[in-house]
Amino acid sequence: MTSRWGLTIPMTGVPITELRGIVEELEDLGYTDAWSAETNGSDAFTPLALTSQWAPGLRLGPAIVPVYTRGPALLAQQAATLADLAPGRFVLGVGTSSDTIVERWNGIPFAEPYKRTRDTLRFLRKALAGEKVKERYDTFEVKGFKLEKAPEIPPPIVLAALRPGMLRLAAREADGAITNWLSPQDVRTVRGELGTEPELLARLFVCPTADAEEARGIGRWMIAAYMNVPVYQAFHQWLGRGEALRPMNEAWAAGDRKAALAAIPDEVVDDLIVHGSPDRCRERIREYVDAGLTTPIVAVVSGGGLSPAEAVRALSPSAG
Repeated sequence: MTSRWGLTIPMTGVPITELRGIVEELEDLGYTDAWSAETNGSDAFTPLALTSQWAPGLRLGPAIVPVYTRGPALLAQQAATLADLAPGRFVLGVGTSSDTIVERWNGIPFAEPYKRTRDTLRFLRKALAGEKVKERYDTFEVKGFKLEKAPEIPPPIVLAALRPGMLRLAAREADGAITNWLSPQDVRTVRGELGTEPELLARLFVCPTADAEEARGIGRWMIAAYMNVPVYQAFHQWLGRGEALRPMNEAWAAGDRKAALAAIPDEVVDDLIVHGSPDRCRERIREYVDAGLTTPIVAVVSGGGLSPAEAVRALSPSAG
């Protein structure tokens, strides 16, 4: 069994002003990590800054911060701030994000994602070590940036990686990889590219309800929202799920949302959404760990009539 068990923060339906009570319980419940995200809600860093003070024993990280939406120097500054707030407990997760977030929402060209991630990683290594960086990379140039105060303990850096090229980059130059939207069997496929040694983290969407149809109904909407984004379509084609998702992709592209949802097979939902009683959900999470996942990061999906706080307690390692 893994020694790590993470939770996604903030939680859907819980205002950040009301998150403290849940966060303060996490260590006693057996959670070791709290990982934020950055899509169209809270930014990635603010919840971690608060959590660093509310739960001083948790490891913290963003999964992930896009490498496009902040300049390299600002990204280093924010990472250094968190590393000082949680010395030895902060891990920086970076990645390309998606064309939707980067280009459609932020108006930034989603160009050369592999090179941009590689260049940002190499810049961050130097900057967070306190070096003065004056270098022209393939995708940007930094002209003499140096952190005013580099963190005493430079944070590890893990990369969001969905396919072989990025997984191999993570294995060569980062401290681990982050992925999501996969089954336990898919973990083995990912490990085949990443190798057995680097840390592998994954956000797992967990709906603690014994009503399979309730979970599948919620899961279909979530899968449709993600699997029509090009980076996730390509990921699941690589994993071998492309044909199973093709009818959904085609209906979605044609504007028929109802047909798209109906076209998602139960087997795909059951592969990608952890659901069942809390005990069954914990068993399923352990299947991921047995397949090679180092750090499961639970993302609670409402279900089973449980409040977010009740779900966090029910899904904790200590509850089993």
